[in-house]
Amino acid sequence: MSSPNIHTSFGPILIGALFTSGLAGVSNLQALHYYRAYGKDPARIKVLVFLVWLLDNIHTVFIWVGLWDYFIENYAKPDEIDHIPWSVSLIVLLTALITVLVHGFFVHRIFLLSNKNWFFVAPLIVLTVFRLACASITTSRMFIYQSFELLKVHARWIFTLGLAVSSTVDILISGFLVYLFRSNRAEAGRLNHVLDKLILYGLECGSLTCIGTVMSMICWLAIPNLVFLGLYFVIAKLYANSLFITLNTRNSIHPGKSTCSCEPRRAIMILDPLPSFAVDHATSATSKVQTQVEISVETNVQSDARSSCCSRQDKSATVC
Repeated sequence: MSSPNIHTSFGPILIGALFTSGLAGVSNLQALHYYRAYGKDPARIKVLVFLVWLLDNIHTVFIWVGLWDYFIENYAKPDEIDHIPWSVSLIVLLTALITVLVHGFFVHRIFLLSNKNWFFVAPLIVLTVFRLACASITTSRMFIYQSFELLKVHARWIFTLGLAVSSTVDILISGFLVYLFRSNRAEAGRLNHVLDKLILYGLECGSLTCIGTVMSMICWLAIPNLVFLGLYFVIAKLYANSLFITLNTRNSIHPGKSTCSCEPRRAIMILDPLPSFAVDHATSATSKVQTQVEISVETNVQSDARSSCCSRQDKSATVC
């Protein structure tokens, strides 16, 4: 950067860091609510939430370590704007790891909703792994060059490709979810209004992460300052919150009393395909209801039998 500008370089990353810290607080609250409300989820989902939460907080710490490097260590050194701190280099890798974990969650959901159709998930898996590879190469190049100007000269394409692949996966995941939800409308019966909410929610979550990624990529390619970095800080938080909100809104989309005409197991799978305990819980609840009905019937029969016997004894006593 031949003529560094404090306002257009330090300003965006400071604003991005403040906004990112606010989203980090939201994700912490979402993670806490998840463990309180969904303690019966499978262990793999709990581990996923913990990993995303942990990486998200490390991501926040590294952002402020980078700001310390810019604003304190290199105070009154405008030429150091072009310098890439080690923490900023690792932020690229952390963002990719969070993105891959969240994408993997939604890919698994698509896999179950599509009745384990590899046609849907195979390209998503390939693109997700490729996204992580692009971020790993970008991080290594940042450590080597330690300059945004040199990075743009020698490795602009790999960072751009990683952002493009990430936004492409977002679009494909949203499209597949909408398609699968719409194709299940006929099987869902009277739960169609719930599926409409899921379709809208899938579009909203995918569009937020995609818009954030595309905006960062455009600023990276078109604007010669650190505006792209301030936007890039936010991307990881958008992915983390999309995962937490998806998990925490399951109770709100499940109807209290289902009048669905379809098979109960299929209805539950359409609404919430991930935690297997939901189907088992519904099955056990049904069996409990049936057991209670049987017990009540047996009790009534016994009481009727006793009353009839008592009435017969009374009659015999009267006759005597």
